[in-house]
Amino acid sequence: MNREVYLDNNATTKVAPEVLQEMLPYFCEYYGNPSSAHNFGANVRKRIDAAREKVAQLIGALPEEIIFTSGGTESDNTAIHSALATQPNKKHIITSKVEHPAVLNYCKYLEKNGYKVSYINVDEDGNIDLPELENSIRQDTAIISIMYANNETGVIFPIKRIAEIAKNHGVLVHTDAVQAVGKIPINLKDMQIDMLSISGHKIHSPKGIGVLYIRKNLKFKPFIIGGHQENGLRAGTENVASIIGLGKACELALKNIDYENTKVRELRDKLECGLVEKIKLTKVNGKNAERLPNTLNISFKNVEGEAILLYLNEKRICASSGSACTTGSLEPSHVLMAMKTPFEYAHGSIRFSFSKYNTIEDVDCVLAEMPAIIEKLRNLSPFQD
Repeated sequence: MNREVYLDNNATTKVAPEVLQEMLPYFCEYYGNPSSAHNFGANVRKRIDAAREKVAQLIGALPEEIIFTSGGTESDNTAIHSALATQPNKKHIITSKVEHPAVLNYCKYLEKNGYKVSYINVDEDGNIDLPELENSIRQDTAIISIMYANNETGVIFPIKRIAEIAKNHGVLVHTDAVQAVGKIPINLKDMQIDMLSISGHKIHSPKGIGVLYIRKNLKFKPFIIGGHQENGLRAGTENVASIIGLGKACELALKNIDYENTKVRELRDKLECGLVEKIKLTKVNGKNAERLPNTLNISFKNVEGEAILLYLNEKRICASSGSACTTGSLEPSHVLMAMKTPFEYAHGSIRFSFSKYNTIEDVDCVLAEMPAIIEKLRNLSPFQD
């Protein structure tokens, strides 16, 4: 095979050619500072405002509710920081056990600094335990931060219902929507969400650019202090070219939502069905839950995910594992552990994630290579069924 088969789009996506073309003039031709008083800078400011409108259209928000950040991690941290800073008497946070490290590790940091955190369980399909969530709300709960869709399994959470529960108790709600935006329809006009995070490099714009949606009139305290940029809500000279690229990516994503939920889903389903059919002792993680159309997390019993990735890499197939190499040992995914996935399956989990640039040939390539890879690894495994 002479080309890469890239099925790791939940990690990052290719910058769309249309996005790149939109960005290029803002490096060397229209390079003015958007905060400058002269027209050269003011014209750049207009393009930032146009990009802001495109982001808002994608998620059903108002342009003034959009601030640009460096990415999903900053947006997540900022949302939680602001909720705590604007409610100094509230010291309790609610999140889930399957959040991205941008939320989980910030919560762990806060726990070391006097805050209390409730980590809500999920069931074996990755669905959030809503009764536990509601029962965890306290008088001093400052914010509920639950992801819109899980980055590993693609399981979609009932964010609209979670926001309703939060509002019934007078609690702020934030959602990390990094994996959901551009893949499924989102209309914030129909939800009571206070803050929402977006990362550009998940939707075919560059790395290093993101968004935090802040509901209009919400009391807010910035995380980054300095100049007056972003209406005083996020200091720092704007990443102009990337902002404009993100605006274009959001415009394209809005047009491609139907394609994501039909053609991209068909590719995912073909791969899923083919792997289950061809390879015994497999488990599709989150199979019975509502999932993103592009994400397949599948486990193979009694093999090591990292070993699968090495063999796939030799075949120029890019995917990712649910395991992470930490402190010299392979630890199963915290998401799969929270889902009570049996250990012998959790260690052999692989995530395939598609984009609009994938083809049926990509699926056929994986289906042609995977059975032999799994058979070889099982023959080498000390654990046999």
